[in-house]
Amino acid sequence: MPHFVKMDINNGVITYTFSVAAASLAEFATFPLDLTKTRLQIQGEIAAKSAKVMPYRGMVKTCVGIAKEEGFFKLWSGITPAIWRHMIYSGSRMLFYEQLREKVFGKSADGSFKLWKSVCCGMLSGAMAQFLGNPADLVKVQMMMEGKRKLMGEQPRFKGATDALAIIWKQGKIRGLWKGAVPNVWRAALVNLGDLTTYDMAKERILKHTSLPDNVVVHFLSSVCAGFAGAVCATPADVIKSRVMNQPTDEKGRGLIYKSTYDCLKTTIRNESVFSLYKGFLPVWIRLGPWSLIFWLSYERLRKLSGAEQF
Repeated sequence: MPHFVKMDINNGVITYTFSVAAASLAEFATFPLDLTKTRLQIQGEIAAKSAKVMPYRGMVKTCVGIAKEEGFFKLWSGITPAIWRHMIYSGSRMLFYEQLREKVFGKSADGSFKLWKSVCCGMLSGAMAQFLGNPADLVKVQMMMEGKRKLMGEQPRFKGATDALAIIWKQGKIRGLWKGAVPNVWRAALVNLGDLTTYDMAKERILKHTSLPDNVVVHFLSSVCAGFAGAVCATPADVIKSRVMNQPTDEKGRGLIYKSTYDCLKTTIRNESVFSLYKGFLPVWIRLGPWSLIFWLSYERLRKLSGAEQF
């Protein structure tokens, strides 16, 4: 095997393995905020279709309410498929981004990377990785809502992550597993536009315009920028994605509430106003900030410890 091919494979394995490890750590630490965010995004929809009076809750009351009404450990309801997702999504997005950056678009002669190239790399890598991870994300979203269904007096849909995956497959086959893929892919493209692109560009600018070395301070500052940009870009698509994925389906896997992603967008705006697209923004930001911080600091540290080149 040629030497350069071996090095590319080794770098790919390092990128994939370390990104999955860093993402899993970040996911576990911030998962209660993800659950809270998803419940907030679905709450208007539940109120609209329920005969019961469903009081609106803010971020803190929703989080505390889950712990009190369903149990403290229910704050991690759906963590198993979330880890499944990151084994596919996080490893793939980093692998795709680095390959696109180094092999397809390429850096300039001075080692810089153009903003438009970084935007393309971030959105493409996020979209491709999320398409692959959509089934796991679908299971995660539906499991997050099981506690709420129980409180509303409805029967649980499945016993666990594996059972949920089997039922979704039985009801809709391939089409069922990729329910919500369109808003999910758009969300991932926007998240990575905010996260990957912002981190890469912020880190490059900080290193170029300051005397700071490539160390934890630079990684911290870059990840703070990435977390906020990711939340701003992703929240509207995240709201639509959660609602499309959570809706019940008929025997052919077709949604019973929304006909399409566009129909969900239109219905949400008509019933709850355009500002509802940023419902859950605070927990999205509060979650993405720490998530991005934990991920990038862990990822960069793991690369350094292994002797690999920094991101």
